[in-house]
Amino acid sequence: MRDIVYQKRRFCCQKVYLMTKTIELLAPAGSMEKLKTAIHFGANAVYLAGKKFGLRAFADNFTDEQIAEAVSYAHAHNVKVYVTLNIFASEADFAELPSYLDVLAAAGVDAVLVSDPGVFSVVRAHGKLPIHISTQANTTNKYAVDFWRKQGAERVVLAREVPLKEVAKIHEFCPDTEIECFVHGAMCISYSGRCLMSNYLVNRNSNRGECVQACRWQWEVREVSREDSLPVMEDDRGTYIFNSKDMNMLSHIPELIEAGVVSFKIEGRMKSAFYVATVVNAYRKAMDAVSEGRFTAELACDLQAELNKASHREYTTGFYFDEEETRQYYESSKAVEEYKFIAVVTEVGNGYIVVEQRNKFVVGDTLETLSVTTDHNRSFVVHEAFDKDGQPLSVMNKVKQIVRIDCPCNLAVGDILRKPMTDK
Repeated sequence: MRDIVYQKRRFCCQKVYLMTKTIELLAPAGSMEKLKTAIHFGANAVYLAGKKFGLRAFADNFTDEQIAEAVSYAHAHNVKVYVTLNIFASEADFAELPSYLDVLAAAGVDAVLVSDPGVFSVVRAHGKLPIHISTQANTTNKYAVDFWRKQGAERVVLAREVPLKEVAKIHEFCPDTEIECFVHGAMCISYSGRCLMSNYLVNRNSNRGECVQACRWQWEVREVSREDSLPVMEDDRGTYIFNSKDMNMLSHIPELIEAGVVSFKIEGRMKSAFYVATVVNAYRKAMDAVSEGRFTAELACDLQAELNKASHREYTTGFYFDEEETRQYYESSKAVEEYKFIAVVTEVGNGYIVVEQRNKFVVGDTLETLSVTTDHNRSFVVHEAFDKDGQPLSVMNKVKQIVRIDCPCNLAVGDILRKPMTDK
């Protein structure tokens, strides 16, 4: 697996000082398919949840046996696995926690993410698992980071609300504590994701992994002394006063590294494998370019275009910079995407590939590759297709149908085929 090693040369009194550190690209793994996709496209680490104690209860998540399988697969590819234990725990949760920690330790999990001090104390007493402090702990300053360091935490995931200049101050004050920051994906309307809206409206507790994303719904405002509501119309599709833009820090990777961030975290355990592939691939290419001294505004622009091909809302840099940037997304509660996930490559032959179909395509379609090879972004026309029995096909529209198609591209197993949403 590729680690990015960032080197900065400082010139002082004719001497050159070389500063080197390894930077991690951390990807979401809501299922085994997404874990393998993230690893294929260049993640150095993945984070996932078991069937309990995590904050994404409606992701596929992993059974105890699947966690062991995931760790084995990831470690075989030199990739780390972090497991979320970041619910706000109630008394009933602690009965099962010690045995679950034994399961994670036996599986070889590289660290667990914790937000609750009670959970932290149990994990620390267990003594077999490194601890990372979840963003849910709302860590916003150097003294809080130092507190967690003294308790035994190896890494702190800072709250999204921390400005970049303060990230740098935190790193300077706590240089031995790893700093992890979110760089891409959905943002919550509530502070560091602590929200009661879902719980209040539909009795699904966001702080225990059951959020229904009520902030994405269409809302109206009513003044308390009036019976009639007062819609705040933003456009002809409705009012989305709680709906946040998506974070996107790809163009600012050098500044994040300079501030002391050692792990770049992508949000999205509930997102599709296509989203994971697209975003991880773009950040991998950007981070490699920074490491090799070839990161330019032009490359950043090209990679931003790549990010637009997966599901997203309008982008923002969040709270990282001082400028007054609008973080609210007024357009719609639904995300948009420019490309459709067509198929994943399962076999590569001489002049052909075998794929597992995800969305409809037909003979005559022009498909584009999302690949880890040099043929990334190459387009080709599907001239003929065959099912697994060798029978010719003209339309591929069955769920996960295995199809053999002619392909002139140099692809790898795990690569993805896509096409513009504007194509029929």
